[in-house]
Amino acid sequence: LLELETTILIPAALENQINGENAENIKAKYVVEAANGPTTLEGDQILERKGIKLVPDILANAGGVVVSYFEWVQNIQELCWTETRVNEELKGIMDNAFEEVWDIAQEKQTSLRTGAYLIAIKRVVEAKTGRGIF
Repeated sequence: LLELETTILIPAALENQINGENAENIKAKYVVEAANGPTTLEGDQILERKGIKLVPDILANAGGVVVSYFEWVQNIQELCWTETRVNEELKGIMDNAFEEVWDIAQEKQTSLRTGAYLIAIKRVVEAKTGRGIF
């Protein structure tokens, strides 16, 4: 199934499904990781070498985590947002996240996964610096 000729492949169930044994046979132009960790390091390297654009799990499936945060905010403030409001807020956050990752990946000429990691590391450093830890 993973090796079918398709434009977009969305591994959405299990970890490590795209790996060193099958990545060479992936024919999709894009891989969007909806599962947590569906691509191994070796698989990731092979897809990158083949020019297959991969949207990493940390970005592609973050919407569920964001909506969980929205639920927490609503519970604390005793609010109830409409579905439209949730979707609008989510779209803004996810669009922003994608643009940030895309921009740094283009600037550094690296993968979207590495771009996401660069942003994450920068944010951790900024937070620790702000708290006087560094």
